[in-house]
Amino acid sequence: MNKWIRGTNATVLSIAVIGIFIILTIFLHSLKGFQVDLTKNKNFTLSEQTTAALKNLNQDIHVIAFTNSGDGNDFVTRQVTDMVAEYKKQSSKITYDEYDMLKQPSMAKQYGVDQGGTIIFELGTKKQNINFYELFVGQQDGSYTFSGEEKFTQAIQSLTSTEKHTVYLLSGHQEYPASAMSIFKSSLAAANYDVKDLNLYVEGKIPDDAQMLMLLGPTNDLNDKEAELIQTYLKGKGKIYIALGFNKDMTTKWKNIDAIMKTYGVQDQHAIAIETKQTSLYDPLTIIPEYGSHDITNKLSNNNLITMLSLAVSLNADESAPDYTKSLLLTTTDKAYGETDINLLAQNKTKQDVTDVKGPLNLGYAISDKDNKPKAVILGGSTFVLDEDIQNQGNKDFALNSIGWLQEQKDQITIRPRQGDAYQQAMITPSQANTIFLITIVFLPLLFLVIGGLIWWRRRRG
Repeated sequence: MNKWIRGTNATVLSIAVIGIFIILTIFLHSLKGFQVDLTKNKNFTLSEQTTAALKNLNQDIHVIAFTNSGDGNDFVTRQVTDMVAEYKKQSSKITYDEYDMLKQPSMAKQYGVDQGGTIIFELGTKKQNINFYELFVGQQDGSYTFSGEEKFTQAIQSLTSTEKHTVYLLSGHQEYPASAMSIFKSSLAAANYDVKDLNLYVEGKIPDDAQMLMLLGPTNDLNDKEAELIQTYLKGKGKIYIALGFNKDMTTKWKNIDAIMKTYGVQDQHAIAIETKQTSLYDPLTIIPEYGSHDITNKLSNNNLITMLSLAVSLNADESAPDYTKSLLLTTTDKAYGETDINLLAQNKTKQDVTDVKGPLNLGYAISDKDNKPKAVILGGSTFVLDEDIQNQGNKDFALNSIGWLQEQKDQITIRPRQGDAYQQAMITPSQANTIFLITIVFLPLLFLVIGGLIWWRRRRG
């Protein structure tokens, strides 16, 4: 009798546990969007910008992926499809279809796709095509980073936005060539900026559709006529984004650039920022500034994303332009100093003396007019926009945030989707594969079966 009761209790308890497990599974499944991301880099957690964009999405976006089952890139396809699945969880406006190029070539022809590894975001007649290879960046250690979320969110924002911003990159003063800023320019284009080049020597005027001028990394000065055109443009609704380059004779050779900054009460101190705390990763000319409190930098600071500058020029703000408000964006520690002897710097013999500018040094300002409207961003360095540096930490976030603020795009003042580690393939030999199969499929189940049988046999005998 006792054995029967114990057996019945065990059966009831087992059924109860299974029932609770089933009910809990159904309950959790009913919670829309509920999940716990246990991955190290939060590969399945969408950023704030993405969740906000999907929450506000009121138009149907059709996502189509064209894959190739014969190319052997299953891990690439898996990351792309997993990311799209996360978007679908967040918004019912996202629909998704996947076509194999080998099995459904007619669909690929319909969309003008001639190779596998392409994803298309479609809204009515508007389309954004993204190649899979654009989403993966190789690292020196052989691993990869995956920037799918950034590209996908930019595609959605580009399709749903009806506003285009025309900005002009000034040239003719030894600025950075466009080929050195391809990532920066493509990121601007994805955020609905129409980026055009402007050589005032050739054009002789600033185009009427210019919403902002950008002077990135100039070595040489503007001439007097260019400075006059720019000053006239800025007296109206014009805006300017200045990120200084380097000229060893900047004290005497940057008269007109200095004059434009002076319009807003910002002075070029003609000193290169030196950080005395050298590390194994960064030399003294690489500055990791601290952030001021501003819409541009607040979320960068909250998320501990740093911005890095090299050969940065020290700036200072005064009260010579009372109609403008200067908000500090970037500053160094008090241990840094500004080297004024550029020749000594060139010989790598710099050391702090009484002629140098004492830290902390100011390296960037956001300028607003008397109506509190954005007017200018002035930065002492510009290397953060270069392809070789822009992917580091928060460099691209800072660049896009500051331009978004200047163009009064408040929805852009957020952290861009972060990159996560890509899946890595494990290369194993056939014998290793057989060993894994025998252990996981044969030995472990058999072991549990034997243990269970022994426990059952002992209880029966007892």
